[in-house]
Amino acid sequence: MGFTIPGTFGFELWQARYSLLRGISTTLFASGLTIVLATLLGILVGTVLAYGWWPLRLLARAYVDILRGIPVLVLILFTYYGLALFGINVPAFWAGVIALSAFATAHVAENLRGAVQSVPTGQMEAAKAIGLRFPQRLRYVILPQAIRRMLPPWVNTGLEVVKGTTLLSVIGVVELLLSTQQIVARNYMIIDFYLVAGLLYLIINFSIAQLGAALERRFSYLRY
Repeated sequence: MGFTIPGTFGFELWQARYSLLRGISTTLFASGLTIVLATLLGILVGTVLAYGWWPLRLLARAYVDILRGIPVLVLILFTYYGLALFGINVPAFWAGVIALSAFATAHVAENLRGAVQSVPTGQMEAAKAIGLRFPQRLRYVILPQAIRRMLPPWVNTGLEVVKGTTLLSVIGVVELLLSTQQIVARNYMIIDFYLVAGLLYLIINFSIAQLGAALERRFSYLRY
């Protein structure tokens, strides 16, 4: 009955279902794209941090330290408004993804560097002794072990990315939070719909945590 009586929470929730779905889809797409880009770029930058030629390593270190020290909101605002000052107009959604990816890449890179350097040096020496070249040693020996060690902080980074998407609302991206705010502005059911938004964020983050746990089990066959 609550879904048919105007003014009730059930009715308002049913009326807002498409807005919520659009907000969720935007949040999921932005988060997923950011996590994929940050993981790929983070592995590259982290490898440079651990094994790169020293000028490249210096540049990678500067990138990681600077990006980790700047608040995400500042990066988002600079990407959207700051680049426009140089004639580079980036759509709001992609500006947010670029900023979040740049921030998350720095964290993934630092996590990978620590994980790579925690692998016993004997592993690299043993791989070298059986004739593997450096790219092969990195691909077949070092990275599989390092990735297993960096999974817990990688999951934390993924969770931070999802929460970071809420900041995209400041540049007009209608993700889950802004969608909820627009719904609340129409029906004034503040507590009810923010609880719904909180529950949806909890479900998304719980799913990422479960994915991380599944990956940890997948890599648990490795023994040192």
